[in-house]
Amino acid sequence: MEPLVRRVLDEDLGSGGDVTSRAVISPEATARAHVVARERGVLAGVQPASLTFKLVDPTVELRFEADEGASIEAGEVVATVEGPTRSILTTERTALNFLSHLSGVATATGTLVAAVAGTDARICCTRKTTPGLRALEKQAVRAGGGANHRYGLSDAILIKDNHVAASGGVAAAIDSARKQSGPATTIEIEVDTLDQLGEALEAGASAVLLDNMALPDLLRAVEMTAGRAVLEASGRVTAETVGAIAETGVDFISSGWITHSAPVLDFGLDFVSHPS
Repeated sequence: MEPLVRRVLDEDLGSGGDVTSRAVISPEATARAHVVARERGVLAGVQPASLTFKLVDPTVELRFEADEGASIEAGEVVATVEGPTRSILTTERTALNFLSHLSGVATATGTLVAAVAGTDARICCTRKTTPGLRALEKQAVRAGGGANHRYGLSDAILIKDNHVAASGGVAAAIDSARKQSGPATTIEIEVDTLDQLGEALEAGASAVLLDNMALPDLLRAVEMTAGRAVLEASGRVTAETVGAIAETGVDFISSGWITHSAPVLDFGLDFVSHPS
């Protein structure tokens, strides 16, 4: 995490540092401030926010009053920060950016998780993540109660539609993957139709991603599979549709929205003692 946080700080500080704080704040000034949630949601990003302050100035003390994954309310103090005023102001925006974005991901995830409560379906993320922030966003998904799909291309075999097209079909793709990886490897394949699902099951797929299927087709897919493979539904997943998708009996529901389009959760830093 440290190289990432350093890059983000370098992006903000450039070669000249915080010229405004140096111009208007005494180097001896100290202050105490609260990090306050402006909205209700799920807290995430505690680690990168804490590291941001530590890297700017190790003498700054940041104490979180709520844990990663905690539900927070509008107006709630989630952390207290004390130390040199210049350092607090220099770090403020970068730390709040981490908290706002990652808490937004956790909150969006939590919305979908709540919508499927009472079913056996799990909400999971995808590789549709912000470049450079994948590990942090996937941690935020877990903070929101979701599960992580593969982290990258090297983690697991997931045969997508273009792999199928380029390799000669569903059965051919699974057969080739099996020969390359061995019988114990989990092989997941994406299908668009029930006919393709039948081919995948016949070929021994371990898991099947049902891409953009209508609810009646999802129901039929669960019946056809009868527990022979793990089923993942993807596409058209919103807070309004996810409950009905879960009720079809699929095992996982994947959503790119929770990482690539989640609204930020607003936080502010408010001084509670005048710099002195």
